[in-house]
Amino acid sequence: MKYTVNEKGFYGKFGGAYIPEMLYPNVEELRTNYLSIIYEPEFQLEFSKLLKDYVGRPTPLYLAHRLSEKYNTRIYLKREDLCHTGAHKINNTIGQILLAKRLGKNKIIAETGAGQHGVATATVCALMGMECTVYMGQLDIERQRPNVERMRILGAQVVPARSGNMTLKDATNEAMRHWINNPSDTHYIIGSVVGPHPYPDMVTRFQSVISEEIKAQLQQAEGNPYPDHVIACVGGGSNAAGAFYHFLEDEHVNLVGAEAAGKGVNSGESAATTALGKTGVLHGSKTLLMQTEDGQVVEPYSISAGLDYPGIGPLHAHLFDTQRVQFLSATDDEAMEAGIELSRTEGIIPAIESAHAIAVLNQLKPDPDDVVVINLSGRGDKDLETYIRWGKY
Repeated sequence: MKYTVNEKGFYGKFGGAYIPEMLYPNVEELRTNYLSIIYEPEFQLEFSKLLKDYVGRPTPLYLAHRLSEKYNTRIYLKREDLCHTGAHKINNTIGQILLAKRLGKNKIIAETGAGQHGVATATVCALMGMECTVYMGQLDIERQRPNVERMRILGAQVVPARSGNMTLKDATNEAMRHWINNPSDTHYIIGSVVGPHPYPDMVTRFQSVISEEIKAQLQQAEGNPYPDHVIACVGGGSNAAGAFYHFLEDEHVNLVGAEAAGKGVNSGESAATTALGKTGVLHGSKTLLMQTEDGQVVEPYSISAGLDYPGIGPLHAHLFDTQRVQFLSATDDEAMEAGIELSRTEGIIPAIESAHAIAVLNQLKPDPDDVVVINLSGRGDKDLETYIRWGKY
């Protein structure tokens, strides 16, 4: 298996666990237990039941007729926006809260950018009666206010991160500090395929339900489980990891990651990591990240809070390095226009993150008889203020 993690936590040359000594016991406890716990029949039964009865899975695979007509190809939308809480994030938080329970933890911390992971974490903490603290950049708190209030209604404490550019990277830094100081009773639910091993692999496994369902649903709809293209947006990359997972070894399926070019890849205000990044260590793993010559992290920029991150998960760095995934990028304006286009052709207002995946269709230029699956990772309710401020509709 070329694209799965090895026993040391590496995907090719990316991954590992580059952590302070004080975090070692927490991470080691997870590493030694996560696979045996999550593949216990009892765990799988509880996880599957909650995904079905609570999250609302399987999510539909919808043939977008008018969008298909416009691009002269067959476009299916994997409707993760219809999950409870409005995005794919809940798949992972359900899995991790069940894991935390079995490890005897009773307090949960998380980081969030767009707020969807924070809402999904607050949701499962309410479900399981656990204390919840969510770290969120001050800038993201301002631009994602509805999600902040949802977290508070669900009983979470939302703590602003005021360092750096006050976005996802800074929230992650604060969450890791908290975890170092509270190792014994606290589990850190990382929301993406980032961080020290085993997080990238664990989150990927919980999200892989997306591609598992895509294969079954395409078999039913097309008589063939394999699409020609799968497109997903990539910030840290959990929805993409989930959408790609069961196709990684099927080289005939073209996998496409859509990154945020911000105001332009070379504008100095971008989050297009594969175009701009170099190998380095960020949040506990070796990966591709945007950095200066002397290794300082470059502050990313995107109109989308969930893609405003200076790196990508180590699995995606490996998929880029081996050319298994084609990485494209869309600017703020291209993504916003794609969001409006989907709204008006299919009556679906997407999250701005997901709109980046729609936006790269112009660059991909699929053939008329191709089957394209776009992972619609979240819905646009949380982004209405941003759509309104952008205003070009």
